[in-house]
Amino acid sequence: MLFVYSMKSVKIWNDTPSDKQAQQIAERLKDGEVWIIPTDSVYGIMCDALNQKAVRAVCELKGINPEKNHLSIICKDISMAAEYARIGDNTFNLMRNNTPGPITFICKAQSNLPKEFKKRKTVGIRIPNNLTARMIAEKLGNPLLTTTIDFEDDDYARNPELIMEAHEGKVDGIILGEDGGTELTTVVDCTEDSLDIIREGIVDVDI
Repeated sequence: MLFVYSMKSVKIWNDTPSDKQAQQIAERLKDGEVWIIPTDSVYGIMCDALNQKAVRAVCELKGINPEKNHLSIICKDISMAAEYARIGDNTFNLMRNNTPGPITFICKAQSNLPKEFKKRKTVGIRIPNNLTARMIAEKLGNPLLTTTIDFEDDDYARNPELIMEAHEGKVDGIILGEDGGTELTTVVDCTEDSLDIIREGIVDVDI
């Protein structure tokens, strides 16, 4: 039986979209769409982090309670991250030495993020070692809200076609890139002067 997909898909090669592809996806996100996009760890469900309606949609889709769960954003670089998070000297040095890479830095949020972020007053910062996500954030002009996809087994995390099948009717589109990963990011709490690793993930971090 042939499975017919109604969600949009964009095929890229070597984890690198064309400039036109990145621009078109950024425009769709700006319009409030929710897409699945590859990262340097697990594929992520993403939207424009400044589009409050889209942020709410992602939270509802994933069952995220912003009062209890950290929300994370993907930035193109540290300069963009500093517009939305309070980055002290220790955190800056850690980011400079470890980005781009599969690490989430939990920082105190700036006031220019939607209210969903302000319920915890923190934001997770991701600057992934994945050009696709960073290119789209650059074209968008602001960060992407990101949360990992749910998957029943490793095949549904790695295979973009199976990821597409599992999320049919749940999101607006997907970027079909290289195979995804199954390991989560390392998470570092950067809300205090002393940094603290709160989740051991795909990479080791020396703090």
